[in-house]
Amino acid sequence: MSSRRVVVFLSAEELGPALAQLVASRAEKALSSGACSFSLGLSGGSLVSILSKELPAVPNLDCSRWLVGFCDERLVPFDDPESTYGLYKNQLFSKINVPEDRVLAIDPSLPVSECADDYACKLSKAFNTEQMPVFDMLLLGMGPDGHTCSLFPDHPLLQESQKTVAPISDSPKPPPQRVTLTLPMVNAARCVVFVSTGGSKAPVLKRVLEGGEGPILPAALVTPTQGELFWLVDEPAAASLALEVERPGPGAKL
Repeated sequence: MSSRRVVVFLSAEELGPALAQLVASRAEKALSSGACSFSLGLSGGSLVSILSKELPAVPNLDCSRWLVGFCDERLVPFDDPESTYGLYKNQLFSKINVPEDRVLAIDPSLPVSECADDYACKLSKAFNTEQMPVFDMLLLGMGPDGHTCSLFPDHPLLQESQKTVAPISDSPKPPPQRVTLTLPMVNAARCVVFVSTGGSKAPVLKRVLEGGEGPILPAALVTPTQGELFWLVDEPAAASLALEVERPGPGAKL
């Protein structure tokens, strides 16, 4: 079971550099331990702008041995503003030296089920395994309904136990067709980092972290079996929390 750390920052502006340093430090740890690469799974939403601003600002950041994938993706062309890969390509990948062939993207020309199978094959090949691929780090967001990746409350995909990547064609949040990492795949990661900011997230953050009435929300089902779990949040998002949290000073490293 994961050891959960809930870390509260005064603002999203203070959170961003700490997130970038956490990613860089875990990359350095993986590569210095003899691994041939550092594998990072990205999510969309506010993470795109945070990472695109803060990662290139990390001194001496070397991404040449990184392997980058996506925690979920919308089945749209890469030039569509809904494409998570497209956003990162335009805003981040041009600023860091991650090799283009080390970024694993879906094939949006395929039907959604074939697209999910194709992406699962890409991951297996890139990780050189027939078992469950294990990411070094996954960066996740959380919707106001408690969803994460494209795993939505009360959706049958929450019960998926065999696949690493699954299709969804009835997403309650548009666009309806997507592919997503499954819960077993997410929970296999060595480190999972949630980023949640803004006062609108306060009620759902409290329910996810402290429990409450009703079904367990998808974000609360993310409990890495052997890895670390971070929740990086700002003060407005943490406003309703009663549990013990960390409040690092400016410039502190996690």
